[in-house]
Amino acid sequence: MKEILSKVDESQVKINALRPFSNEMNHQIKEYFRIGFTYSSNALEGNSLTISETKVVIEDGLTIAGKPLRDHYEATGHSDAFDHMYALATGKTITEEDIKKLHALFYHRIKEEDAGMYRKVQAIITGSQYPLPTPEALPGMMQKFIKNLPILKKDNHPVAYAARLHKEFVFIHPFVDGNGRVARLLMNVALMQAGYIIAIIPPLKRSEYISALEKAHKNDADFIKLIASCVYETQNDLLRMANGKS
Repeated sequence: MKEILSKVDESQVKINALRPFSNEMNHQIKEYFRIGFTYSSNALEGNSLTISETKVVIEDGLTIAGKPLRDHYEATGHSDAFDHMYALATGKTITEEDIKKLHALFYHRIKEEDAGMYRKVQAIITGSQYPLPTPEALPGMMQKFIKNLPILKKDNHPVAYAARLHKEFVFIHPFVDGNGRVARLLMNVALMQAGYIIAIIPPLKRSEYISALEKAHKNDADFIKLIASCVYETQNDLLRMANGKS
């Protein structure tokens, strides 16, 4: 794990040396990652839109023939939540209201009454041997989750902190749906608040991601390594863009 975190930190030094970016460059970076992150995060959950279709839906507001309406709502909702992720990146903390708002922005077109609301039914993760908390336990668990974040942040490398925040949130699974999307948004809020670039988990790594998350109940080293490698890839994308090689 130390090796990949060292590589991430080396890339971070290179990125920091190029900062501050121009307004134009910041806009270019934001829009590039909006499409890539939205496509990847949705595809991990079975969304059928390609990256080019995701771009058309978000940027042009068009409907893709033959694709489910829900897949379009997930793309536009994630784009809205992405903007809020960016807004939260300038802060230092994450609150329960921030989490609910990220979910509400993502989910309100899909099912308004569940948007930003903790689930009132028992949920299961298919293929996981670990049961999820009961609906009654969620408010207390979420308060404890928020309360523990400063300690988690203080005790970990920023990338390890973001990865651990991600897994702890997934293990609580407070919403009826969209928990993975919100977990990845929160992880990236944590990374950006620390001055790092976001992590994008490619759909090709879906099996590795799910397996590492399941293992993380007992040992999260592989999960942290996976997230760090994803940060490293987006850092390289950013460096290529900043150096005019994109």
